[in-house]
Order: sequence, then structure tokens, then C-alpha cells
Amino acid sequence: MPLPTPFFPRTSQLCTSLLWKDWAGYYAVRSYDTYMEREYYAFRHTAGLVDVTPLYKYDVSGPDAASFLARVMVRDAGKLKVGQVVYLCWCDEAGNVIDDGTVSRFDAEVFRVTSAEPSLAWLSRFTRGYRVEIQDITDRLAALSIQGPTSRNILSEAAQMPLEDIKYFRFKNGRIGKQDVVISRTGYTGDLGFEVWVDNAGALAVYDALLAAGERYGLIPAGLDAMDMARLEAGFIMNGVDYYSANHSFLESRKSTPYELALGWTVELEREPFNGQRALQAEKSRGPNRALVGLVLDWPELEALFLRSGLPPELRRGAWRDPVPVYDKAGRHVGQATSGSWSPTLKQNLALATVRAEHAAIGTELDIEVTVEYHRLRATARVAKKPFFDPPRKKS
Repeated sequence: MPLPTPFFPRTSQLCTSLLWKDWAGYYAVRSYDTYMEREYYAFRHTAGLVDVTPLYKYDVSGPDAASFLARVMVRDAGKLKVGQVVYLCWCDEAGNVIDDGTVSRFDAEVFRVTSAEPSLAWLSRFTRGYRVEIQDITDRLAALSIQGPTSRNILSEAAQMPLEDIKYFRFKNGRIGKQDVVISRTGYTGDLGFEVWVDNAGALAVYDALLAAGERYGLIPAGLDAMDMARLEAGFIMNGVDYYSANHSFLESRKSTPYELALGWTVELEREPFNGQRALQAEKSRGPNRALVGLVLDWPELEALFLRSGLPPELRRGAWRDPVPVYDKAGRHVGQATSGSWSPTLKQNLALATVRAEHAAIGTELDIEVTVEYHRLRATARVAKKPFFDPPRKKS
């Protein structure tokens, strides 16, 4: 049975739709309204507030914390400055991705790791020989994501301090009311946004303060369905959807390397040994076999497929996560789209897909499977640049 997060006394009152899901063993709101469009538009025009407490959180500390993290991650955590956050992934010895997440540096010997799935056992496997301690603080630290164009104004008022000095992927300590918080310039929507980290005891006070400060800026509570649509526009991948952790893949074909997931930019190869280094060096030299790409579906073709059956075009209300075959124009299977969504902002039908590397060039025309009246048909999908949506305010 899922557990309530520290924000549950508020979110349960506000969730009039009764649409919930189990996220990492916690109750999580899918959508506060019966339809999640209002929450999506808040991300893009005002601000949305999401309970992201279920993220797994680990404090890594000790004299060897930096060198330990450098050993298990694809980036050298020792290069991080205090107050800096970095996005990265970690791999097995074959170079296949275990998970992706962030590392933040709080002090010379104190770091914090966030991940999508439990990572304590995996991290602990490599501590031998390192003077390091790992603490699972997942159930002690609550987290809120406030995302959208007015998020900085809201947080500035709630924390009573300017936030312009918090650059992209940086963080600082602050206070909201009487509660100590950590405010990071991070998020999962591809927009201007922040995440607020607070001890459980102060969670409700912070939630109330943010809603009060955000009232005149259009802040509303938002659920995971709206965030899923926004992350698709941003081109962000999801563990268990767009790739599978190597820890849970019974088939080699289900495993992915950072280069196959368009995460090659996170890999720092030329340094001290780290997990998967040799395999990744070899792959970098020969090139990956697959590539994760963005697809934009051809709307006139899609519309025509439905019209043939006398139907209007059918779109799902939100993001979808069902794998769909992708073919080249000769009809050969070349990959699969793993998630997608209609973009209300871009007015395009988008998808993320893993395809053979030779079909990954921008502008390549492929076919994606479309089911109309139980018939499996195909429509053109063009490889497009990611992120699909990338407003300047995201990093401003």
C-alpha cells in the first residue's frame, strides 16, 4: 500500500479528480482536475507546483566522497563546485546505464544524489576502500518542484530574497517562513523552474507559503500527467519508459549505453577509472549501434488515416508510454517510439524513439505505427532536433 508524502494533508484536499498513482511507494497525484490541461498550461504560462518527494535521495559524505562518486558515475564529481548540481548517469562495467539523476555538492566532503529508483544497494557495493558514508534520506526529506515563467517571482517572495543569482543547475540555502530549505535551479519540465527541499516537519508550512505567495502569479498545484507532457516537449528521458535499467534487463537488447540514450555529453572518458569506462571508450571509437531521437509525426498523413475510416483524428489526452514500432521507408523495423504526446504549445505530435544509428540524422523520414479501427497502419515521422521546446527563460 502506498504511503502518503508529508504534503498529503494538502494534496489530498486539492485533488478533486481522485486520480492518483503509486510513485516509488508513495501516493502521487496524476491530475488535480479531471482534465490536466490547466496544469500543463500553468507550466508554460504561469507556474505549477508538483510534489516530487518520492525521488530517491542519498547523502554521500566523507573524505573520499568526491573520489568515490567519480568512480561510480560517468562524470567526475570532484570537479563540482560547492553549490553546483550536475545531471548524469551511472553504468555497469559493460557501459550500460543503471539509472540517471543528479549530484549536488554541499561541501568539500558532502554530496547529495537523487535517482529514479532505489540506488543504495548499488552505491554501497563500491564503497570498499573509500572513507565514505551513504545515508538514505528519502523518507526524511520532502521536495516540491515549482515550474513555469513566474516561478522565480513566487519563490523570491516566499523566501524573501532575490533568486537571480541562482544560475541554471545551481542551488543555495534559504528560509521560507521559519523553515530552512534548499532551493535548486532544477526541474523536469524544460522551463524556468526550481525545486525546494525541506525536512518533513516543515513541509506543510512551505507548501502553504508557496501557494500564498503564488496566488497573484497564477500558481496552481500540478500533477504528474501534466509534467509528463512537459518533459516530452523538453526531450527528457524516463527510466522504465524510454530505457530500462541494466539491473532489471533480462535481455541484452533492452540495455542501453549513455551514447545510445543521447547522454554521451555527460560522459567524461579521459580521467581516472570509473565504472564502464573501457566499454564506453570502445563504443565512442566505433560509434553506438542505436540512437535516441525526437520524432514529429506528419499531421496530414495521420489525419488521412482516420478519414479513410470516416473518423476524425484521434489523440490521447496526455502523454503515452506504450512502445510503438518504427520502420524505415522500405518497411524494415528499425526501432520503437517509447513515449510521446501532442504538444499544445508547439501544435505538433511528438515522440521519443530509439532507432538504429544510421536512421538518426535530423530530417530522416521514418514510419510510425498507428492503429485505426483495429488496423495497424503507418504514418510518416521525421527525426527532429531535441529539445522540441527550449525557451530562453529556462537558463536565464
